[in-house]
Amino acid sequence: MIDLYFAPTPNGWKITIMLEECALPYRVVPVNLGKGDQFKPDFLRISPNNRMPAIVDDEAPGGPISIFESGAILVYLAEKTGRFMPAELHARFDVLQWLFWQVGGLGPMGGQLSHFVNYAPGGPGQHAYSHTRYKNEYDRLFAVMERDLADKPYLAGEYSIADMAAWPWLVPYKRFEQSMDDYPNVRRWFDAVKTRPAVQRGMEVGKDLRRPQGEMSEEQRRIMFGQTGRDVLKDLRGKADS
Repeated sequence: MIDLYFAPTPNGWKITIMLEECALPYRVVPVNLGKGDQFKPDFLRISPNNRMPAIVDDEAPGGPISIFESGAILVYLAEKTGRFMPAELHARFDVLQWLFWQVGGLGPMGGQLSHFVNYAPGGPGQHAYSHTRYKNEYDRLFAVMERDLADKPYLAGEYSIADMAAWPWLVPYKRFEQSMDDYPNVRRWFDAVKTRPAVQRGMEVGKDLRRPQGEMSEEQRRIMFGQTGRDVLKDLRGKADS
């Protein structure tokens, strides 16, 4: 059994999709971001970056293993099951480069755009430069996918963890005022992934945990967005002073 420490975000849904695709048994452990569950000592031992998702696999060879960072989790699950990541060198690194493209580009840019659309005080109108910066980059990354998908059905040719990683970050494209009209290859790919039963099941996970749009108290905002390095190290400094 795999314990999945989860919040209903694109990074969380990457993992639920992979778990469903592989038919692996798992248990969802909700992590409430607004209440600060991500800062609890027990969770930090699993995910020192206090971010979701993270997993604990009690059935790993050699004993239980905990893994944080969604890209690392996808690679682990692919290697555990022998699925959705080829063994052949060239094909394997085609998958890995698109996975890292997502974790280093599409995810962070989409995440920052989401912040200015959904969470920044005053909305996008008060942060015009930042909003435009991330909106343009999100659009540029659509174009990168469009060009890549011109002659193949999926990002690395065959359906893989690269597609599972990228797809959830396109789900909110309408809310980000992004159009697919100029990206027919992206639209074809997006619709093909959407029809997979495992993807549909994975996206249903945590539906009851989703916070209604726009509802966030100042305390929740502080917990989610106000952390500094001093906050990360406060327990360590407290021990040093005692």
